[in-house]
Amino acid sequence: MKDTAVVLANGRYRTPNAKTAHGLVRSSSRFQVVSVVDPACAGQDAGQVLDGVHRDIPIVSSLDDALARSPERPTHCVVGMATHGGRFDDEVRDLLLQAARAGVAIVNGLHDYACDVPEIVAAVREHGTIIIDLRKPPPKDELHFWTGEIFNVRAPRIAVLGVDCAIGKRTTTRLLVDALNAADIKAEMIYTGQTGWMQGARYGFVLDCIANDYVSGELEHAIVFCDREVQPDVMILEGQSSLRNPSGPCGAEFLLSGAARGVILQHAPGREFFEGYKEQGLRLPPVKDEMALIEFYGARTLAVALHGEGLDSEALRTHQATLRTELGIPIVMPLEGGVAELVTVVRQFIDRERQ
Repeated sequence: MKDTAVVLANGRYRTPNAKTAHGLVRSSSRFQVVSVVDPACAGQDAGQVLDGVHRDIPIVSSLDDALARSPERPTHCVVGMATHGGRFDDEVRDLLLQAARAGVAIVNGLHDYACDVPEIVAAVREHGTIIIDLRKPPPKDELHFWTGEIFNVRAPRIAVLGVDCAIGKRTTTRLLVDALNAADIKAEMIYTGQTGWMQGARYGFVLDCIANDYVSGELEHAIVFCDREVQPDVMILEGQSSLRNPSGPCGAEFLLSGAARGVILQHAPGREFFEGYKEQGLRLPPVKDEMALIEFYGARTLAVALHGEGLDSEALRTHQATLRTELGIPIVMPLEGGVAELVTVVRQFIDRERQ
């Protein structure tokens, strides 16, 4: 059975800063979300606010309200939003202390660790619960260097990479893996962020808590372990950040260290500048240029998945048609049924890789 969870969004649920909460509301095989805490949206259904789909997950105004809900009292309290710099502010610290004192386990994906707050640790010990700090690095003696064993992996890999960060890579990855398995294609997600673990992915690691020397090896190890244990038909690798966002460029690891030969490129046609860098005038590169960069690394862009930020449905479909003509590959909208087309794309990719 899944553990029950209340997810903290703290006034951010309607913003991209609550993307962990959004992912958990959409689906999780690890947690059953019983409520979301966000005073700004209290009284509404979390699914309805997110994407218009009622999911019977109430948004409540406080953690007290969430803990008072019976018989749906949560066993876990999940930090479901990003704070500035991933740090604890007073509100987050106080809520986690409140949860610990109520005997509720803490699941924290921020860069600050709950296990470093003495009051929270004392409350956890007193009430016999636990802290899961997902961004706390594993001990160095448990980490792996890259070995080249990736070239013995049988299952082909597709990386979901982004033109920018906070653009829907994990959501597309998760939806695609679910759709592939429903179509009798044995697929596994290699998670690389804390939300992927929270949603129940079995193989992966939290990339941005790993010292740089070990990132390539941890990626390789996750892929090799997955291939040996379950022998999937395909692995879908969850990308991080973006190929060229200067605050955290990421992507070469998946193509070189993870030997992914196919890419699904996530793009937000309504976004002009890199996330957070409008003032500096840092514009997103054209999709065609990103595809050329991916090809330079030895991989091929199989499809482009669109994020509709800032666009209505009609404008998004206009961009879809324009890109399809310009690029000559499938251009899909994962949240509007486009995952079915991606299943066909992946099936064709697997067939080519087997030849």
